[in-house]
Amino acid sequence: MRSALALRRTVFLSLLALLLIYLAAWPVPISPVVWDPPVDAGYTGPSARNDRLSAMELVSIGDAAGPEALAKDAAGRLYAASLDGKIIRLAPDGGAPTLWANTGGRPLGLAFDARGTLWAADGQRGLLAISPSGEVRVATTEVAGTPIRIADDLDVASDGRVYFSDASTKFYPPRYHVLEASLLEILEHVGTGRLLEYDPATGLTRVLADGIVFANGVAMSHDQRSVLVAETGSYRVLRVTRDGPDRGKVVPLIENLPGFPDNITRGRDGRYWIALVSPRNALVDRLAERPFLRRVVRRLPEFVRPKPVNYGHVIAVNDSGRVVADLQDPTGKLPMLTSALEVSGTTGYLYLGSLSAPTAARVRWPAP
Repeated sequence: MRSALALRRTVFLSLLALLLIYLAAWPVPISPVVWDPPVDAGYTGPSARNDRLSAMELVSIGDAAGPEALAKDAAGRLYAASLDGKIIRLAPDGGAPTLWANTGGRPLGLAFDARGTLWAADGQRGLLAISPSGEVRVATTEVAGTPIRIADDLDVASDGRVYFSDASTKFYPPRYHVLEASLLEILEHVGTGRLLEYDPATGLTRVLADGIVFANGVAMSHDQRSVLVAETGSYRVLRVTRDGPDRGKVVPLIENLPGFPDNITRGRDGRYWIALVSPRNALVDRLAERPFLRRVVRRLPEFVRPKPVNYGHVIAVNDSGRVVADLQDPTGKLPMLTSALEVSGTTGYLYLGSLSAPTAARVRWPAP
């Protein structure tokens, strides 16, 4: 009897020792660094909890899914990117979805230029230019001799230059899908993302800013002097100077957001719409000063690691970073909400994109 108990105890202790060794020493792809997150103010002040997005209606994109990014052409037609590379075109009223083009990759950002070319930041293929007839051309796949790993979002300046984010140069497809890459970049927090500039006139691609912890949404400022870029892993949006002696200068536009910022789009009356793909995670913040424990977290089974939460949230800020509109949907009706596009007309709408949902959505704006 005693020998059986002793055997079971030995087996248990051996398994426990192996588990502890695994949690402490098994190789992981991240090399976390210490960082100091701002204290989470939560849903207070201008971001007090509300249900202003709850009245959203779902918008079909046909047999596609994952309309991460949205764009509007000069004729008022809408375009949605999809998980399998499709670019779906919608009528100005949001109906009649039709397949317009296919990038063969994963388009994550869309923006039209003045000539009607649709530029796409494709997370698998780089920066793409799509002609008005739907023909896809690769514009650039590298910068300064280094590959562009996850072209994420973009905007086009009035002079034709294209600004786009390369979200992470360490974690990228095909080894990691985009969501997993973002989680790894944020957990490590070294900051390998960057903001890039492509000039169609010369074919030259340059780095405008780097050291960004998952460089995500991109939008030109209304005065065209700077570029806004979402630093998802640090809960903030940065303003980067385009030209002149301060070219590449980075200053925060808004910090300490209550969630992880994703795509940014220009709106009317000086607004910038920022989609917050998920609320902040208290455990992630608590582990910011504990790199070893962040490695341990990575070794845990996937089902117990921190995950994004479906909570619909978009805000609008002005050029000084003040929040001028805040719309939320606590039910997460459109999961993984990633973008908001303001569309004016007889009836104004805010069209909403998603990383993974089978539809887009829209809500009246301004609210009736």
